[in-house]
Amino acid sequence: MTRRENLLSVFAHRRPEWIPIVGHCDPYNRPAFEGMEPELAEALKDVRWGDESSVIFSRWLGLDIMDWYPMPVRIMRRRVTVEESVDGGATTRIWRTPAGDLREVIRTCCDATGAVSANFTEHLLKEPSDIEALAAIFEDEEAVEDPEALERTRQRRRLIGDDGILLGVMDGTPLGMMYRVYAGVGTLAYLWADAHDALMDLFSVMETAYLKRLKIGAGSDIDAVVSVDDTSTTAISPSMFEECNIGLTNERARLSHEAGKLYFHHSCGHIRDLLPLYRRTAMDGVHAFTVPPVGNVTVAEGRRLLGDRITVMAGLQALAGPMDDRTAVRAQIEDMIRQAHPWDHFVLVLAAYPNRTMGQTRFVLDCCRNAVLSG
Repeated sequence: MTRRENLLSVFAHRRPEWIPIVGHCDPYNRPAFEGMEPELAEALKDVRWGDESSVIFSRWLGLDIMDWYPMPVRIMRRRVTVEESVDGGATTRIWRTPAGDLREVIRTCCDATGAVSANFTEHLLKEPSDIEALAAIFEDEEAVEDPEALERTRQRRRLIGDDGILLGVMDGTPLGMMYRVYAGVGTLAYLWADAHDALMDLFSVMETAYLKRLKIGAGSDIDAVVSVDDTSTTAISPSMFEECNIGLTNERARLSHEAGKLYFHHSCGHIRDLLPLYRRTAMDGVHAFTVPPVGNVTVAEGRRLLGDRITVMAGLQALAGPMDDRTAVRAQIEDMIRQAHPWDHFVLVLAAYPNRTMGQTRFVLDCCRNAVLSG
Protein backbone atom coordinates (compact mmCIF):
# COMPACT_ATOMS: atom_id res chain seq x y z
CA MET A 1 0.00 0.00 0.00
CA THR A 2 1.37 3.43 -0.94
CA ARG A 3 1.39 6.38 1.45
CA ARG A 4 -1.42 7.93 -0.56
CA GLU A 5 -3.54 4.77 -0.43
CA ASN A 6 -2.96 4.39 3.29
CA LEU A 7 -3.91 8.01 3.96
CA LEU A 8 -7.04 7.83 1.83
CA SER A 9 -8.10 4.61 3.57
CA VAL A 10 -8.55 6.64 6.76
CA PHE A 11 -11.21 8.78 5.06
CA ALA A 12 -12.80 5.72 3.45
CA HIS A 13 -13.64 4.42 6.95
CA ARG A 14 -11.05 1.65 6.85
CA ARG A 15 -8.29 1.01 9.34
CA PRO A 16 -4.97 2.04 7.75
CA GLU A 17 -1.87 -0.13 7.73
CA TRP A 18 -0.14 2.57 9.77
CA ILE A 19 -1.13 5.84 11.42
CA PRO A 20 -0.43 8.57 8.87
CA ILE A 21 1.92 11.26 10.15
CA VAL A 22 1.82 14.24 7.81
CA GLY A 23 4.20 17.20 7.77
CA HIS A 24 3.41 20.88 7.42
CA CYS A 25 5.63 23.90 6.82
CA ASP A 26 4.64 27.50 6.05
CA PRO A 27 6.05 31.01 6.66
CA TYR A 28 5.12 30.82 10.35
CA ASN A 29 5.34 27.07 10.93
CA ARG A 30 8.94 26.48 9.96
CA PRO A 31 11.77 24.80 11.89
CA ALA A 32 14.65 26.69 13.46
CA PHE A 33 17.82 26.78 11.37
CA GLU A 34 19.99 25.98 14.39
CA GLY A 35 21.72 22.66 13.72
CA MET A 36 19.75 22.15 10.49
CA GLU A 37 21.40 20.20 7.68
CA PRO A 38 22.77 22.65 5.07
CA GLU A 39 20.79 21.11 2.21
CA LEU A 40 17.50 21.46 4.09
CA ALA A 41 18.41 24.96 5.30
CA GLU A 42 18.97 26.01 1.71
CA ALA A 43 15.62 24.52 0.62
CA LEU A 44 13.70 26.25 3.45
CA LYS A 45 15.53 29.58 3.51
CA ASP A 46 12.60 31.48 1.97
CA VAL A 47 9.35 29.71 2.84
CA ARG A 48 6.23 31.09 1.18
CA TRP A 49 2.57 30.14 1.17
CA GLY A 50 1.87 27.62 -1.58
CA ASP A 51 5.51 26.72 -2.26
CA GLU A 52 7.01 23.23 -1.99
CA SER A 53 8.19 23.59 1.61
CA SER A 54 5.70 21.11 3.11
CA VAL A 55 6.64 18.53 0.49
CA ILE A 56 10.36 19.07 1.14
CA PHE A 57 9.94 19.03 4.93
CA SER A 58 7.79 15.89 4.83
CA ARG A 59 10.09 13.94 2.53
CA TRP A 60 13.15 14.95 4.54
CA LEU A 61 11.62 13.38 7.65
CA GLY A 62 10.02 10.42 5.87
CA LEU A 63 6.49 11.66 6.54
CA ASP A 64 3.27 11.31 4.60
CA ILE A 65 2.33 14.40 2.61
CA MET A 66 -0.83 16.45 3.09
CA ASP A 67 0.10 19.55 1.14
CA TRP A 68 -1.68 22.89 1.58
CA TYR A 69 -2.33 24.65 -1.73
CA PRO A 70 -4.45 27.60 -2.93
CA MET A 71 -7.51 27.03 -5.09
CA PRO A 72 -6.89 27.76 -8.82
CA VAL A 73 -9.37 30.64 -8.81
CA ARG A 74 -8.97 34.18 -10.11
CA ILE A 75 -11.09 36.93 -8.54
CA MET A 76 -12.08 39.86 -10.74
CA ARG A 77 -14.05 43.00 -9.85
CA ARG A 78 -15.44 45.72 -12.09
CA ARG A 79 -16.75 48.41 -9.76
CA VAL A 80 -14.64 47.88 -6.65
CA THR A 81 -11.03 49.06 -6.58
CA VAL A 82 -8.25 48.66 -4.03
CA GLU A 83 -5.50 51.16 -3.23
CA GLU A 84 -2.54 49.72 -1.34
CA SER A 85 0.41 51.36 0.39
CA VAL A 86 3.25 49.85 2.42
CA ASP A 87 5.05 51.60 5.25
CA GLY A 88 7.67 49.41 6.87
CA GLY A 89 5.86 46.31 8.09
CA ALA A 90 2.38 47.82 7.74
CA THR A 91 0.22 47.38 4.64
CA THR A 92 -2.78 49.69 4.30
CA ARG A 93 -5.58 48.95 1.84
CA ILE A 94 -8.43 51.26 0.92
CA TRP A 95 -11.38 49.45 -0.69
CA ARG A 96 -13.49 51.83 -2.76
CA THR A 97 -16.98 50.44 -3.33
CA PRO A 98 -20.29 51.81 -4.66
CA ALA A 99 -21.52 51.79 -1.05
CA GLY A 100 -18.55 53.63 0.45
CA ASP A 101 -14.88 53.19 1.31
CA LEU A 102 -13.39 50.72 3.78
CA ARG A 103 -9.88 50.68 5.22
CA GLU A 104 -7.78 47.86 6.68
CA VAL A 105 -4.23 47.69 8.02
CA ILE A 106 -2.13 44.52 8.21
CA ARG A 107 1.15 44.40 10.12
CA THR A 108 3.71 41.78 9.13
CA CYS A 109 6.16 40.66 11.79
CA CYS A 110 9.37 38.66 11.28
CA ASP A 111 11.21 37.27 14.29
CA ALA A 112 14.84 36.25 14.67
CA THR A 113 14.11 32.73 13.42
CA GLY A 114 12.85 34.07 10.09
CA ALA A 115 9.26 33.04 10.82
CA VAL A 116 6.69 35.50 9.47
CA SER A 117 3.20 36.29 10.73
CA ALA A 118 0.64 38.85 9.62
CA ASN A 119 -2.03 40.38 11.85
CA PHE A 120 -4.83 42.88 11.30
CA THR A 121 -4.37 46.04 13.33
CA GLU A 122 -7.39 47.64 11.66
CA HIS A 123 -10.33 45.69 10.25
CA LEU A 124 -12.62 46.68 7.37
CA LEU A 125 -15.79 46.53 9.46
CA LYS A 126 -15.91 48.99 12.33
CA GLU A 127 -19.63 49.71 12.70
CA PRO A 128 -23.00 48.62 11.24
CA SER A 129 -22.86 51.26 8.51
CA ASP A 130 -19.84 49.44 7.00
CA ILE A 131 -21.78 46.24 6.31
CA GLU A 132 -23.26 47.45 3.01
CA ALA A 133 -19.81 48.32 1.64
CA LEU A 134 -18.37 44.91 2.51
CA ALA A 135 -21.37 43.25 0.87
CA ALA A 136 -20.68 45.35 -2.23
CA ILE A 137 -17.17 43.88 -2.46
CA PHE A 138 -18.56 40.35 -2.62
CA GLU A 139 -21.47 41.28 -4.89
CA ASP A 140 -18.98 42.71 -7.38
CA GLU A 141 -16.82 39.59 -7.31
CA GLU A 142 -16.50 37.35 -10.35
CA ALA A 143 -14.69 34.09 -9.71
CA VAL A 144 -13.21 32.40 -12.78
CA GLU A 145 -10.95 29.45 -13.37
CA ASP A 146 -7.28 30.42 -13.59
CA PRO A 147 -5.70 28.22 -16.30
CA GLU A 148 -2.14 28.86 -15.14
CA ALA A 149 -3.02 28.13 -11.52
CA LEU A 150 -4.90 25.04 -12.67
CA GLU A 151 -1.75 23.75 -14.36
CA ARG A 152 0.32 24.54 -11.27
CA THR A 153 -2.16 22.47 -9.26
CA ARG A 154 -1.67 19.55 -11.64
CA GLN A 155 2.09 19.90 -11.32
CA ARG A 156 1.89 19.92 -7.53
CA ARG A 157 -0.27 16.81 -7.58
CA ARG A 158 2.32 15.08 -9.80
CA LEU A 159 5.11 16.22 -7.46
CA ILE A 160 3.37 14.57 -4.50
CA GLY A 161 2.70 11.39 -6.47
CA ASP A 162 1.93 8.38 -4.28
CA ASP A 163 3.37 10.02 -1.16
CA GLY A 164 0.19 11.76 -0.06
CA ILE A 165 -2.70 14.03 -0.95
CA LEU A 166 -3.23 17.65 -2.02
CA LEU A 167 -5.49 19.99 -0.05
CA GLY A 168 -7.20 22.92 -1.74
CA VAL A 169 -7.64 25.70 0.81
CA MET A 170 -10.43 28.26 0.76
CA ASP A 171 -11.78 30.96 3.06
CA GLY A 172 -13.61 29.82 6.15
CA THR A 173 -17.26 30.40 6.89
CA PRO A 174 -18.54 33.98 6.74
CA LEU A 175 -18.84 33.89 10.53
CA GLY A 176 -15.25 32.74 10.86
CA MET A 177 -14.00 35.30 8.37
CA MET A 178 -15.65 38.02 10.46
CA TYR A 179 -13.52 37.46 13.53
CA ARG A 180 -10.40 36.41 11.61
CA VAL A 181 -10.31 39.06 8.89
CA TYR A 182 -13.14 41.51 8.45
CA ALA A 183 -14.26 42.68 11.90
CA GLY A 184 -12.40 41.10 14.81
CA VAL A 185 -14.01 39.47 17.83
CA GLY A 186 -15.14 42.67 19.56
CA THR A 187 -16.84 44.28 16.58
CA LEU A 188 -18.44 40.98 15.59
CA ALA A 189 -20.03 40.76 19.05
CA TYR A 190 -21.55 44.23 18.68
CA LEU A 191 -22.77 43.55 15.14
CA TRP A 192 -24.27 40.24 16.26
CA ALA A 193 -26.28 42.06 18.93
CA ASP A 194 -27.07 45.36 17.22
CA ALA A 195 -27.21 44.58 13.48
CA HIS A 196 -28.06 40.91 13.38
CA ASP A 197 -30.34 40.91 10.34
CA ALA A 198 -27.91 42.98 8.27
CA LEU A 199 -25.09 40.67 9.32
CA MET A 200 -27.04 37.59 8.22
CA ASP A 201 -27.74 39.23 4.86
CA LEU A 202 -24.02 39.93 4.50
CA PHE A 203 -23.18 36.31 5.31
CA SER A 204 -25.55 35.17 2.55
CA VAL A 205 -23.82 37.41 0.00
CA MET A 206 -20.39 36.22 1.14
CA GLU A 207 -21.29 32.54 1.00
CA THR A 208 -22.73 32.88 -2.50
CA ALA A 209 -19.30 34.12 -3.59
CA TYR A 210 -17.44 31.46 -1.61
CA LEU A 211 -19.47 28.64 -3.16
CA LYS A 212 -18.60 29.86 -6.65
CA ARG A 213 -14.92 29.65 -5.69
CA LEU A 214 -15.41 26.19 -4.20
CA LYS A 215 -17.07 24.83 -7.34
CA ILE A 216 -14.12 25.95 -9.45
CA GLY A 217 -11.51 24.65 -7.02
CA ALA A 218 -13.24 21.31 -6.55
CA GLY A 219 -12.90 20.72 -10.29
CA SER A 220 -9.11 20.78 -10.07
CA ASP A 221 -6.61 18.06 -9.13
CA ILE A 222 -6.95 18.56 -5.38
CA ASP A 223 -8.03 15.66 -3.17
CA ALA A 224 -9.83 17.66 -0.50
CA VAL A 225 -11.34 21.08 0.11
CA VAL A 226 -10.28 22.74 3.38
CA SER A 227 -12.26 25.64 4.81
CA VAL A 228 -9.75 27.62 6.88
CA ASP A 229 -12.08 28.75 9.64
CA ASP A 230 -9.76 28.75 12.68
CA THR A 231 -12.94 27.97 14.63
CA SER A 232 -12.72 28.55 18.38
CA THR A 233 -15.11 29.21 21.24
CA THR A 234 -12.70 31.93 22.32
CA ALA A 235 -14.22 33.91 19.43
CA ILE A 236 -17.76 32.57 18.92
CA SER A 237 -20.31 30.58 20.89
CA PRO A 238 -21.69 27.16 19.91
CA SER A 239 -25.10 28.76 19.34
CA MET A 240 -23.55 31.19 16.84
CA PHE A 241 -21.95 28.30 14.97
CA GLU A 242 -25.21 26.35 15.04
CA GLU A 243 -27.23 29.24 13.64
CA CYS A 244 -24.84 30.10 10.84
CA ASN A 245 -22.77 27.08 9.91
CA ILE A 246 -24.59 23.74 10.05
CA GLY A 247 -26.44 24.09 6.75
CA LEU A 248 -23.55 26.03 5.23
CA THR A 249 -21.05 23.29 6.08
CA ASN A 250 -23.34 20.64 4.68
CA GLU A 251 -23.64 22.53 1.40
CA ARG A 252 -19.87 22.95 1.10
CA ALA A 253 -19.42 19.26 1.85
CA ARG A 254 -22.11 18.29 -0.67
CA LEU A 255 -20.48 20.25 -3.47
CA SER A 256 -17.08 18.81 -2.59
CA HIS A 257 -18.41 15.25 -2.54
CA GLU A 258 -20.21 15.70 -5.85
CA ALA A 259 -16.84 16.61 -7.36
CA GLY A 260 -15.25 13.52 -5.80
CA LYS A 261 -13.38 15.49 -3.13
CA LEU A 262 -13.21 15.23 0.64
CA TYR A 263 -14.26 18.18 2.80
CA PHE A 264 -12.27 19.27 5.88
CA HIS A 265 -13.01 22.00 8.41
CA HIS A 266 -9.86 23.70 9.77
CA SER A 267 -10.31 24.32 13.50
CA CYS A 268 -7.12 25.28 15.33
CA GLY A 269 -8.76 26.69 18.47
CA HIS A 270 -10.91 25.64 21.43
CA ILE A 271 -13.53 23.39 19.87
CA ARG A 272 -14.67 20.88 22.51
CA ASP A 273 -18.16 22.40 22.78
CA LEU A 274 -18.46 22.60 18.99
CA LEU A 275 -17.80 18.93 18.26
CA PRO A 276 -21.42 17.78 18.81
CA LEU A 277 -22.38 20.35 16.16
CA TYR A 278 -19.64 19.17 13.81
CA ARG A 279 -21.08 15.68 14.15
CA ARG A 280 -24.34 16.95 12.66
CA THR A 281 -22.57 18.01 9.47
CA ALA A 282 -21.25 16.09 6.46
CA MET A 283 -17.63 17.18 6.96
CA ASP A 284 -15.10 14.37 6.53
CA GLY A 285 -12.53 15.61 8.99
CA VAL A 286 -11.52 18.21 11.54
CA HIS A 287 -8.23 19.62 10.28
CA ALA A 288 -5.79 21.02 12.88
CA PHE A 289 -7.72 19.42 15.76
CA THR A 290 -5.95 21.10 18.69
CA VAL A 291 -5.24 19.19 21.89
CA PRO A 292 -4.03 20.68 25.20
CA PRO A 293 -2.09 22.71 26.17
CA VAL A 294 -2.98 24.90 23.17
CA GLY A 295 -6.48 23.49 22.62
CA ASN A 296 -9.13 22.31 25.08
CA VAL A 297 -10.11 18.84 23.87
CA THR A 298 -8.32 15.50 23.97
CA VAL A 299 -8.25 12.95 21.18
CA ALA A 300 -10.37 10.59 23.30
CA GLU A 301 -13.03 13.28 23.79
CA GLY A 302 -12.89 14.10 20.11
CA ARG A 303 -13.46 10.53 19.01
CA ARG A 304 -16.38 10.19 21.42
CA LEU A 305 -18.03 13.48 20.46
CA LEU A 306 -17.47 13.20 16.70
CA GLY A 307 -18.47 9.56 16.34
CA ASP A 308 -17.06 7.00 13.93
CA ARG A 309 -17.34 8.97 10.68
CA ILE A 310 -15.37 12.21 11.08
CA THR A 311 -11.58 11.95 11.11
CA VAL A 312 -9.48 13.71 13.73
CA MET A 313 -6.39 15.33 12.16
CA ALA A 314 -4.58 16.26 15.36
CA GLY A 315 -1.63 18.58 15.69
CA LEU A 316 1.34 17.39 17.73
CA GLN A 317 1.37 19.99 20.51
CA ALA A 318 4.46 18.47 22.14
CA LEU A 319 6.53 20.92 20.10
CA ALA A 320 4.50 23.86 21.44
CA GLY A 321 5.03 23.14 25.14
CA PRO A 322 8.09 22.67 27.36
CA MET A 323 10.50 19.99 26.12
CA ASP A 324 13.13 19.93 28.86
CA ASP A 325 11.61 16.79 30.41
CA ARG A 326 11.78 14.39 27.49
CA THR A 327 10.29 11.55 29.53
CA ALA A 328 7.18 13.66 30.09
CA VAL A 329 7.04 14.61 26.41
CA ARG A 330 7.25 10.96 25.41
CA ALA A 331 4.51 10.02 27.88
CA GLN A 332 2.25 12.79 26.54
CA ILE A 333 2.64 11.55 22.97
CA GLU A 334 2.11 7.91 23.96
CA ASP A 335 -1.10 8.86 25.78
CA MET A 336 -2.38 10.82 22.79
CA ILE A 337 -1.80 7.93 20.41
CA ARG A 338 -3.29 5.46 22.86
CA GLN A 339 -6.46 7.58 22.97
CA ALA A 340 -6.72 7.33 19.18
CA HIS A 341 -6.95 3.52 19.20
CA PRO A 342 -8.07 1.70 17.05
CA TRP A 343 -6.58 4.42 14.81
CA ASP A 344 -9.26 4.15 12.12
CA HIS A 345 -10.20 7.85 11.94
CA PHE A 346 -6.99 9.49 13.03
CA VAL A 347 -4.12 11.40 11.40
CA LEU A 348 -1.17 13.02 13.16
CA VAL A 349 -0.05 16.43 11.91
CA LEU A 350 3.58 17.38 12.56
CA ALA A 351 3.91 21.11 11.91
CA ALA A 352 7.30 22.74 12.11
CA TYR A 353 7.86 25.24 14.93
CA PRO A 354 10.23 28.22 14.60
CA ASN A 355 11.47 27.77 18.19
CA ARG A 356 12.22 24.06 17.71
CA THR A 357 15.25 22.55 16.04
CA MET A 358 15.15 19.64 13.64
CA GLY A 359 16.69 17.56 16.44
CA GLN A 360 13.73 18.30 18.70
CA THR A 361 11.34 17.71 15.83
CA ARG A 362 12.92 14.32 15.13
CA PHE A 363 12.66 13.40 18.80
CA VAL A 364 8.89 14.04 18.74
CA LEU A 365 8.58 12.08 15.50
CA ASP A 366 10.53 9.15 16.97
CA CYS A 367 8.23 9.20 20.01
CA CYS A 368 5.23 8.92 17.69
CA ARG A 369 6.68 6.04 15.71
CA ASN A 370 7.77 4.13 18.80
CA ALA A 371 4.36 4.63 20.41
CA VAL A 372 2.66 3.18 17.34
CA LEU A 373 4.98 0.16 17.31
CA SER A 374 4.54 -0.50 21.03
CA GLY A 375 0.78 -0.05 20.77
